[in-house]
Formats: sequence, C-alpha cells, structure tokens
Amino acid sequence: MFLRLIYSVQLQKTAVSASKLFCCYSRSTLGKGMVDMRELSLNVMDVVQNSITAGANLIEISVISKSAEHDLSITIKDNGHGMTAEQVEKVIDPFYSTRTTRKIGLGVPFFKMSSEQTGGSFSIFSQKGIGTDVTARYKTNHIDMTPTGDMNETILLLVVGNPGLDFVYTKAVDSNSFTLDTRELKEILGDVSLSSPDVTIWIKEYLDEQESLL
Repeated sequence: MFLRLIYSVQLQKTAVSASKLFCCYSRSTLGKGMVDMRELSLNVMDVVQNSITAGANLIEISVISKSAEHDLSITIKDNGHGMTAEQVEKVIDPFYSTRTTRKIGLGVPFFKMSSEQTGGSFSIFSQKGIGTDVTARYKTNHIDMTPTGDMNETILLLVVGNPGLDFVYTKAVDSNSFTLDTRELKEILGDVSLSSPDVTIWIKEYLDEQESLL
C-alpha cells in the first residue's frame, strides 16, 4: 500500500481538489451532526474538534470491538492544553463551555449519554498542560445502541481537513486490527500535503481496504 502511495502522488489523475471533496462531505455529513448525533462517527468528529480547539497537534483515536462481549470501546486521546479538575467535572454538562459561545463542544455530553444508555460506561481524564483522554464503552446488543456510522469517512475528513496535525487511528475487531498513522505518511510523502487529491484518494482506499479485512 505504501508503494502505491509513493507512486500515486507522482500522478495527476484528477482535477478534483481535496478542498472540494472536504466541502462536499461536510455539507452531507457535518450538516447532520449540527442537528443531532445519531451516529457515533459524528460524535467522534465533534469530540476531536474539541481537541483541535484545545491546541492538540497529536490526536489518537481507537475503535475497539469485542464481538463475544458485545463491547465497543471508543477512545480519543490528545496532547492539547488539558483541563483542571474543576473543568473536567463541568465538561460533561451540555450547558458548560470554557468559551463565551459554544458552536461545537456538545460531543462529550453526548458521548457520555450514548454510552451509559446502553449499560456501558464513560470516563474522562485530563491534566493541564498534558492533554485529555476520553473513553466511551458501549454494549452493542442494547436496544438503545447508537449506530456507529461511517468512521472511515470521519477519519478521512479529519486528516484531509487538518493536514498540519497528526492523527493515529486504530481500528480493531477481536484479534484483528489496523492503524493509520499520519506521521508515517508524512515521512514517506515529504513535501506532499495529506490534503492533495491523490493522497486523499489513497487514504480513503487504504481505510476501506483495511476495514474489509477485519
């Protein structure tokens, strides 16, 4: 796959810009998320936006499924500014914000609610100057389980829309797993941006291919 990536960035196979692709996805997907979060992938998008707002330049996202236990765990870890103990206590309140206005930021309360309504659990750990770690665990056989949605699309949007940041995405189903680490991609690509059209196409194909192997 990496050899294909090196080759593909040398070709000008498409006139579609990454920015147009991002806008297209944004209108169809992010627009829904502004109304509600009926898919966990949209919830992840919002929580990661909080990480970006908090100054994180490395965001790790893991989605771990255990079929026999009907268990799904989603963790988002960042190296942003972090929060005080008081802020951590308040951040699960949908009416609380460290900003004067809240255009985004409802992801954490929704994360907590959606996991606990399935009989799962929610945890958030944060340290000022270190970062924040949020984990939501779901019981996937519960009647109130929220659909996962298209997690690959969310990861693609985050990577393409924030080429200056680093993301580590790990997806695991039982004993099978794969990881996309943008730091490794950047070493291979050199000066080529992650938002360039050919790289965007490669990332989408890589995520879809690896997903099909799980």
